[in-house]
Amino acid sequence: MAHDTHLLTLAGTSLLVVLTLALWFAYVLGVRAQRRRRKTWHCWRTVSFSLGCGLLVAAFSPFMVEWGHADLRGHMAQHLLLGMFAPIAMMLGAPGTLLLRSVPVVTARRITEFAGSVPVRCLSHPVTALMLNVGALYILYLTPLYQLSFSEPVLHLWLHLHFVLAGYLFSWSIAGPDPAPHRPGMWLRLIVLFVAIAAHAVLGKLMYAYGFPRDAGHDLAEIEAAAQLMYYGGDFAELLLALVFFATWYRRRKLAGSASDGGQQTADPG
Repeated sequence: MAHDTHLLTLAGTSLLVVLTLALWFAYVLGVRAQRRRRKTWHCWRTVSFSLGCGLLVAAFSPFMVEWGHADLRGHMAQHLLLGMFAPIAMMLGAPGTLLLRSVPVVTARRITEFAGSVPVRCLSHPVTALMLNVGALYILYLTPLYQLSFSEPVLHLWLHLHFVLAGYLFSWSIAGPDPAPHRPGMWLRLIVLFVAIAAHAVLGKLMYAYGFPRDAGHDLAEIEAAAQLMYYGGDFAELLLALVFFATWYRRRKLAGSASDGGQQTADPG
């Protein structure tokens, strides 16, 4: 990567760090407002969201940027943080619920109506989220897009932002705690999760067996190590998401049982 291009990439990632910190600060202000109103908001959700933001900041740090540019293993570690571990942690913080509880009622209704619109429902469908998340990885590593991204700073930054948003959208569509009245049933989401696990594993094996990404200046040993990192790191992240999914499933069945026995069911994740 040319020196000027590298400097532009560092400047762009610094901007993403600032945006991440601003998002975290807004979240903390929302939590503080809830406590002032004496409304319940579990501390572990704040910790989880803060952890997710911290992982993003770490992934955008100069060390990770330098490592990701020089070594495919660093790039893969950066991807795992941006596209999998950070989004899962942030999703568990239920920022959507916090937003709805922090804004005026009229604004909350408008946000809810927008979230229930057909375009947003299509975008947030688990199958769509799967294509945006895992499908984009196939395009990145099996085509010349990977090589191109290192000569185009804007494209490089856009890919980082895409994987953060796509990773969050996918994890939220599978096991998000925020209210989503039009979310597909549990069985469909479980099937999509298993497809994602298989697709991620297949991509890792393709990279390992056929040396993708090709013609990118990485030797075979480096590509194989990066492919293994994707394979096992992706499995671990998706295992965490599966645990969250089944915990949510169990909790909802328990609440449904309590409601049938005369209890009160609630979907508030606070």
